Amino acid sequence: MATTVLTGLLITALQAERLQAEGALRANEEKLRGLYELSPLGIALTDMQGSYVEFNEAFKKICGYNKEELQALDYWALTPRKYAAEEARQLESLQSLGCYGPYEKEYIRKDGRPIPLRLNGMLITGSDGKQYIWSIVEDITERKLAEEEIKYLAFYDPLTHLPNRRLLKDRLNQAMTLSSRSGHSGGLLFIDLDNFKTLNDTLGHDQGDLLLEHVAHCLVGCVREGDTVARFGGDEFVILLEELSKNQDEAATQTRQVAEKIRVTLNQFNELDGRGPSSCSIGATLFSGHRDSVEELLKQADLAMYQAKAAGRNVVRFFDQGMQAVVNARVVLETNLRQGLHRNEFVLFYQPQVDSEGHMTGVEALVRWQHPERGVVSPYEFISLAEETGLILPLGHWVLETACMQQVAWSTRPALSHLTVSVNISARQFRHPDFTEQVMAVLDTTGADPSKLKLEITESLLLDNVEDIITKMTVLKARGVSFSLDDFGTGYSSLFYLKRLPLDQVKIDQSFVRDVLTDPNDAAIVRTIIALAHTLGISVIAEGVETKAQRDFLAGVGCHAYQGYFFGRPGPVDVIERLPEGCCFVPCDTP
Repeated sequence: MATTVLTGLLITALQAERLQAEGALRANEEKLRGLYELSPLGIALTDMQGSYVEFNEAFKKICGYNKEELQALDYWALTPRKYAAEEARQLESLQSLGCYGPYEKEYIRKDGRPIPLRLNGMLITGSDGKQYIWSIVEDITERKLAEEEIKYLAFYDPLTHLPNRRLLKDRLNQAMTLSSRSGHSGGLLFIDLDNFKTLNDTLGHDQGDLLLEHVAHCLVGCVREGDTVARFGGDEFVILLEELSKNQDEAATQTRQVAEKIRVTLNQFNELDGRGPSSCSIGATLFSGHRDSVEELLKQADLAMYQAKAAGRNVVRFFDQGMQAVVNARVVLETNLRQGLHRNEFVLFYQPQVDSEGHMTGVEALVRWQHPERGVVSPYEFISLAEETGLILPLGHWVLETACMQQVAWSTRPALSHLTVSVNISARQFRHPDFTEQVMAVLDTTGADPSKLKLEITESLLLDNVEDIITKMTVLKARGVSFSLDDFGTGYSSLFYLKRLPLDQVKIDQSFVRDVLTDPNDAAIVRTIIALAHTLGISVIAEGVETKAQRDFLAGVGCHAYQGYFFGRPGPVDVIERLPEGCCFVPCDTP
């Protein structure tokens, strides 16, 4: 009898436990179903043939189809053919790893409009024993629009819609590379409108802007479709001519013909009641490969343009050896640079980097040349030369090693031990096959803390071999080193590669910060950069902050790290060490 009663009690208890478990399971299923239906991300279940089995409301909204229409379609009906190769790679990943993505592609909506998406998913086995694919689909339209907006604002002149100075330099660099391979010459025309300032002051800026638009239209009509017409600033335009003759004399003739066509066209151009420009001065230079740098070619064309001005205006002048004094000075500088490396004439200055409360969080190490005769030489005079000649390799190694030694010295001082030291790494230095090993060796020999070392790279690094760059960055990040993308927004490749690089920080270039309060274009670029970086989980620092108004604007749009003269100029190490503990560079908003 007792056994029967005990058995009954056990059965009752087990039934109660089972009912409780079933209730909990149903509750969890309801929660998951709620999350599934309310998710802003599209979620879809497909079979291995691509037919849609299940999907949430967000997925229907993304595609533009209702439930019955989607169930009659399959995955391939929404996917453009251009993604076939990528789809094959993702399917291979799914079959071998059990998951795919994340990757980006487009769907074709019901209304025929392509929509950019980010997808990832996993392989599951259903209760029927069959395999299915769960996919998460994110609409990235807003991010793509932001990328296009910042690309346009950064690389095109908003008045004339021509490429600006940044894009011209990028295209000139590419043209020089192409010239090296093909053997064809290229030409550069630097055009300045004669007496434009007088006309602008007389008729007003609105009329001046209208004139610049008409001039831009005329210039585009004077060149081939593959040539580049850029507005360099103000009333200055630059034209890049590519694929000219391999013969230098013939290339010079071709360049002169285009220049004369422009000169004659603008002479005939007589807008604004006959008060338009009657002439322009044009400077020209030729290039073949990378014999000269981008900056040197622009300087040559600029010098030739001033020769045209000096010759009475309304003429074309080519750069020649009579203007070579500037180039000769460069040769002397290179000789002095080599001697300076051997004589230990270089020192590091440090510029504070501060947070939103004005507390110093780090410093940027900046190399200075203490020339025995010229005094302190700015890096603007010698860094590009060091890069071109290869001297940047020993110089860059010295900078890295010295900065790491300084970080170790500060680690023993409580007031400075928290500082991160940022070191600029040139493209040539980073591309060196042993760069990763060199950084590791410096960390080992100096004993520096890798987490206190930040390497600043520029967008010029992204022009080629990006996979190798990512590999090197990943190895160093595993050691604890962090990375910042310097001068962000001034290069042409950053938007495409930003999400692929293992970055910790982007630095807004001072060229945008300088006029952020007066130039709506720069303000829009800054806002977009900050929003894009925050979306990708990357911190932002602004350089070139010189006034409290600039700092306040940046803080208002979400940038809370700063560097610039407002907080401190670059100075020798003792300047940093003399700062009082807890020094606040600007008044704190809170007591």
